[in-house]
Amino acid sequence: MDKKTVTIKDIARMLGISKSTVSRALSGRSDIHPETKQKIMALANDLHYEPNALAINLKQQKTNTIGVIVPETVNRFFARAVGGIQKVSDMAGVNVMICQSNESYISEKNNLHSLVSSRVDGLIVSISSETDRTDHFKPIFERGIPIVFFDRICEDVHASQVYTDNYEIAFEGTEHLITRGYRRIAFVAGPQHLFNSRNRLLGYLDALKKHNLPVKESYIIHSHYGSGKVEEYTRYLMQLPQRPDAVFAINDYAAIEMMHIMKKNGLKIPEDVAFLGFNNEDMCRFVEPPLSSIDHPAHDMGAAAAEILINQMRHPDLKPESRIIKSRLVVRESSGARLVL
Repeated sequence: MDKKTVTIKDIARMLGISKSTVSRALSGRSDIHPETKQKIMALANDLHYEPNALAINLKQQKTNTIGVIVPETVNRFFARAVGGIQKVSDMAGVNVMICQSNESYISEKNNLHSLVSSRVDGLIVSISSETDRTDHFKPIFERGIPIVFFDRICEDVHASQVYTDNYEIAFEGTEHLITRGYRRIAFVAGPQHLFNSRNRLLGYLDALKKHNLPVKESYIIHSHYGSGKVEEYTRYLMQLPQRPDAVFAINDYAAIEMMHIMKKNGLKIPEDVAFLGFNNEDMCRFVEPPLSSIDHPAHDMGAAAAEILINQMRHPDLKPESRIIKSRLVVRESSGARLVL
């Protein structure tokens, strides 16, 4: 035969039998004469026959595809998470469709609609910074489509979740600054309605309380990811009557920009102001001074989310699962020095 795709019809014609007989043999059915089945399998092998995956999936009402919604694919954290999702999915033979919400609630809703319209078998979602309600997920559950939330999860939705130990690691990071001798620690937090932001803030507050340090509302800034207001926050902190001597920032991008602005204004890092970021981006090692940061294992989070989802797709009766991935504090020069207690 030529190089066109070999079909069941071709095999049936060459053997002079019905298409249904060939189909039953290739499907592993036992209601076929062994000799006939052997001939069919031998010819299919010789012709390098491959089943039509689309036809099989349509028959089973499956697409063997999962949909992924992340706030930003250009963000290294989410890029690494998607890498973990892709690796596990590839190993399982599952296709992946990726969408980004660009930190927009409306875009997130549109992403959901597009993926469900494409008949994905499951969803992995990290919600946008604007998402403060979850009603748009309810129709998904009603259709029986499993969802796994990761990093930015929805607490009031009964679904599987993968997240880091936000409270514990924020407590540890704050305590690290305190034990180095810093006392006026500012905290640049994320949106208050997000689970990870709230838990990080609680960790910061409890560390201050443990060491009998006052909680100053003027040192707490509630920002939005990618809001473009880092310079405004930085100048606000620099102009306080008692300027902070340390800053624990929402992410590394914010921390590095704040460091740059303060250095331009004559402040030394960490002698005047120490810095600690979140995510441990590659650039943390190359700024001056190198930035201390919280390392979130984004790849592991993505891989765990994919493992859970694929398992639920294959075993629909499984109950939702919560998995916590441990973070770690990476100490560099930006939070060194001091120690005069």
